[in-house]
Amino acid sequence: MNLRCQKIKNYAKTVFNSYCSSNELLYATQIKNTTTVCTNHLTPEIKLYLINDQCKLWHLPVDQCPFNDPFWAFYWPGGQAISRFILDNYQYVKNKTVLDVGSGSAACSLASAMAGANEVTANDIDPVACVAAKLNAQLNGVKINILSKNILFDDCSNWDVIIVGDMFYSNDIADVLWKWLDSLRVCGKTILIGDPGTIAD
Repeated sequence: MNLRCQKIKNYAKTVFNSYCSSNELLYATQIKNTTTVCTNHLTPEIKLYLINDQCKLWHLPVDQCPFNDPFWAFYWPGGQAISRFILDNYQYVKNKTVLDVGSGSAACSLASAMAGANEVTANDIDPVACVAAKLNAQLNGVKINILSKNILFDDCSNWDVIIVGDMFYSNDIADVLWKWLDSLRVCGKTILIGDPGTIAD
């Protein structure tokens, strides 16, 4: 009975992994077909698959977009500011472990890796963003970890530095983030926040 259960579990795991791999391949193909590699931003050292006005997707109706809210395909101001800051002030991440929350394109993760961080984790709950992060890491020849689960309220014991860029887009999320980040700050974590003035009072 136990052997049969184990075989069923192994089969289910194989099917699940195959499904995930096929989805990842599909996402990767779609990303490459609908974006362009860009360096025209505050961190030209970092190459990113992004959507801009040179892309066909830019001019298509929303209902023809293969992605649901492709926030990862834009290099938002807060993320650009943090990435530039890290590249110019490497001492904040060098030889440290870094968590990039809501990583999107993973630009901040890539900047941290380039600046000498020991280990970097790009975290986003969007599976397409996770694939984009992996592609961008490959594009820049750096190694980062990808984490797709919701990390909010985690004690982040594995990380020294927590990065949050462009995440304060509503009062509700701002309240949650402030409380969580403040608790991490009290525990001695370094918190780096980038936001273009959308943080709620």
